[in-house]
Amino acid sequence: MNNRVLVTGSSRGIGKAIALKLAAAGHDIALHYHSNQAAADASAAELRALGVNVSLLKFDVADRVAVRAALEADIEANGAYYGVVLNAGINRDNAFPAMSEAEWDSVIHTNLDGFYNVIHPCVMPMVQARKGGRIITLASVSGIAGNRGQVNYSASKAGLIGATKALSLELAKRKITVNCIAPGLIETDMVADIPKDMVEQLVPMRRMGKPNEIAALAAFLMSDDAAYITRQVISVNGGMI
Repeated sequence: MNNRVLVTGSSRGIGKAIALKLAAAGHDIALHYHSNQAAADASAAELRALGVNVSLLKFDVADRVAVRAALEADIEANGAYYGVVLNAGINRDNAFPAMSEAEWDSVIHTNLDGFYNVIHPCVMPMVQARKGGRIITLASVSGIAGNRGQVNYSASKAGLIGATKALSLELAKRKITVNCIAPGLIETDMVADIPKDMVEQLVPMRRMGKPNEIAALAAFLMSDDAAYITRQVISVNGGMI
């Protein structure tokens, strides 16, 4: 079986942790990055050291034409993906009355339009391969509960949850599962400035999560053991909600 998995935003942070965990489970990796070539090369080297094949894909997930061209070329050369992990995302936080059009548009185009841009070119090749498959999206606690200063981010992640659930219904009979992981505060660059005392107030477990704790769930959802799990939103947030 071709067990290649595309992981978007996998040169660092949660995406890199997921790619490493999947590689350790034996999956070849299509490693996507936006602009940091050095980080992508370093991550690719770590993955190859685990004995898997790695292809590097560079594009902005908000650029529909570029995404489709890159993914179609990779699929043509290497075959359909068995799995897709939609991890790439951005935040541009601001109080809603002060939020600019650019802050709204960039987050929606990247986080929500990215769902269509990345997954759409991958789905029919997965279906036509007749081998089942796995699609995992990364939402957020903000997409479930909302968060002040993140109207744009919360909207994009809530939309991602709805899209994930709907797509799962369309693909279930093809043995392709579609699930969503909703992280809370995870130790990444995105939340690096949050004070420790605020974390302790927000999170019942009184700490941030680690990228590997998200990756462990992603690896399980990608496994054969998770074949009967679909249409689910699984929160990993230390008890925030």
